[in-house]
Amino acid sequence: MKKALINVRIYDYDTYIENGFVVFGEAVEAVGPMAEFNHPVDECIDGNGLLVLPGFVLGHTHIYSTFARGLALPFNPHSFQDILDQLWWKIDRQLDNDTTYHSAVVYATDALKNGITTIIDHHASGQDIEGSLDALTRGVVDKVGLRGMFCFESSDRFDIDACIRENQSFIDQNHTGKTAAHFGLHASMSLSDDSLVRIAKARKGAPIHVHVAESELDQENALKRSNARVVKRLDAHGLLGEDALIVHGLHLDEDELDILKDRRVTVALNVGSNMNNAVGLPLYRELKARNIPVIVGNDGLSTSVTNEYLTLMHSMHLKDATPLAFGLDDMHTLIETTYAYASRRLGIKLGKICPGYAADLIALPYDPPTPMNETNALGHLVFGMFAAFKVKHAFVGGECVLRDYAVPWDEKRAYGDAREAADALWNRIRKEG
Repeated sequence: MKKALINVRIYDYDTYIENGFVVFGEAVEAVGPMAEFNHPVDECIDGNGLLVLPGFVLGHTHIYSTFARGLALPFNPHSFQDILDQLWWKIDRQLDNDTTYHSAVVYATDALKNGITTIIDHHASGQDIEGSLDALTRGVVDKVGLRGMFCFESSDRFDIDACIRENQSFIDQNHTGKTAAHFGLHASMSLSDDSLVRIAKARKGAPIHVHVAESELDQENALKRSNARVVKRLDAHGLLGEDALIVHGLHLDEDELDILKDRRVTVALNVGSNMNNAVGLPLYRELKARNIPVIVGNDGLSTSVTNEYLTLMHSMHLKDATPLAFGLDDMHTLIETTYAYASRRLGIKLGKICPGYAADLIALPYDPPTPMNETNALGHLVFGMFAAFKVKHAFVGGECVLRDYAVPWDEKRAYGDAREAADALWNRIRKEG
């Protein structure tokens, strides 16, 4: 079915059209100013001045963290390990496939309303390992209609054989354009050398997705286990390569950064989570100096990515004591790098509104209070919209997944089902003690 969005502002980080149209099926077929619109379509949607952008890619998250909202547990952490022990590992130990599915539906719905059309997730669930990535797919992709890249956090906290099987199974079955796979590792600190050897043999060429040096604890553990820092430890097992997704990377030395550059890995920054956990701030200046690709995630702290871009910008200004530490050119590079990464992994073209690119489009109201054009459109986004995003219409692969702020299925029932699943999860956690 061919659709057209008409009378809309269009911006894709390179081109701005003040009053234009987009014609699309699964991919964009034509775009231009309204004076040139003369295309037969099956459905014409008058945007009446809405701003149309490519849907955002969320570079790293934990969907299951949705069910941490409102959970009251004894919590008095004195270290990052305490945060894991007292909260996150209690939650993920009790997750089953039913809980995973319901968390996926509500997380993806909230993310969609924040402009996200592709989610890169890092999953863990102790009650059900096998089948958990299919549960995520059913929620994020099949129900809500987004694209997703998924993996299971292999860890010695779980049955490592089951972790490996779940990653392998998902890698084998998911190269669809709507889904893709990483081979997931939790972190060096929760994996023995034996487990790393087994993962290296089992990963079938898929890039890994792993937390690295989120806190100094990870480095201390690696030195104790292997007499090597985290990046050198992973590299010694042959786990680093092009498109490996290294998450956080806060506590790295010069040698480790050079290895990341040489191995052509990508680093996912999650600065809001880092500040929330009081573990440090990203090495953005050092990564940039080495041209190490950087993308942005939220680590499950929210369902927004635009707020993460803002938080990264503000924190780098404070860290380096200058507003020149991170500018709009840096913002542009990170957004484009994130689209490029997702495009490679999914095997499609994302991030532009021009013929041949996937029709992953979001449309939202914005009436600029000052002139808006190709030279300043990004500034309007960052300073006028990123803090409060509210999408009216959204399309993924040309399919309408959000119209007039509403999804095309029973959202109220889905959220009710999620509350029941969360309540059951909380009861399991409390019984565990």
